[in-house]
Amino acid sequence: IFKFLGAISVDLGKDRIKPYLPTILTPLYRELNSTYAEQDPTLKNLSQEIIELLKKLVGLEAFSLAFSSVQKQANQKRATRKKQRALQTVANPDIAARRKLKRHKNKAETRKRKIEFLRPMYKAKRPRSHALKDLAMVE
Repeated sequence: IFKFLGAISVDLGKDRIKPYLPTILTPLYRELNSTYAEQDPTLKNLSQEIIELLKKLVGLEAFSLAFSSVQKQANQKRATRKKQRALQTVANPDIAARRKLKRHKNKAETRKRKIEFLRPMYKAKRPRSHALKDLAMVE
């Protein structure tokens, strides 16, 4: 998709690309600022190259205006999501408690995995699962 966005922007040219610039920059900005653990470096490099291409194509002033608007919009979305999460803990304490328990459980599992990785002979205790497949006789 990033290559497609770059090709379309080059094909449209300087004058016709300006109205679509924020729409094109949104996924590129999201990829540049993502903090995922399993992030693909080729995607990040590609998005950086396309941003440089757009900067040369449109000009620094128009690009920076569009990029700052995309940045501002992303920050506003992030802030509203954070505010909604905070309000949900007050409005629905049972859902918040379930989420907190799940987070603590995942944290404990991560800690056990890390211990097993660092010390292979040590096996951390894992909770028993009571799923149907565990009850079946499998050899």
